[in-house]
Amino acid sequence: MSDTRRLFFALPLPPKTQRALVKWRAEQFPPEAGRPIAAANLHITLAFLGEVSEQKSLALQNMASRIKQPAFSLDLDDAGHWPGAGVVWLGSRRAPRGLLQLAELLRSQAARSGCYQSPFPFHPHVTLLRGATKTVAIPPSGFHWPVAFEHFALYSSEFRRGRTRYDQIACWPLITQTKRGSELSE
Repeated sequence: MSDTRRLFFALPLPPKTQRALVKWRAEQFPPEAGRPIAAANLHITLAFLGEVSEQKSLALQNMASRIKQPAFSLDLDDAGHWPGAGVVWLGSRRAPRGLLQLAELLRSQAARSGCYQSPFPFHPHVTLLRGATKTVAIPPSGFHWPVAFEHFALYSSEFRRGRTRYDQIACWPLITQTKRGSELSE
């Protein structure tokens, strides 16, 4: 049997946004609220793939390379707590259409490739804390971080020495609009 890796497609957050979120999280949530996610691991998962063989990984990468999806922006202006999952998250009150389309495309392609996809609706979010199984006070609205996304990536997830590490395997651009009407260019 071939070796497998735990993979997922995601939108990486810019380092400046990662640092801002870590600072905000430290100001808003006490240490006992949950285990903070490392700044470098803050992202928006588009499609979780699970344990994937190298052959299937290459096929999924080939599929992803053919995606021609417009770039989009997202305002991180919502937060919540899923106590059952033990997750405190940051999301958007109004997810852009481009984000929802990209996630749906990746999730449907993953399912066709034999990767289990959750039956729950896609809820774009950044996981801030894990292990948050007790009641957590969510900060009042009024916060927001606008983020422009110009690419998406495939990551592997590995648990080593008591820590989860995400490594980017491949990255693909989203199409940005030119100033000439509705013409699109890469």
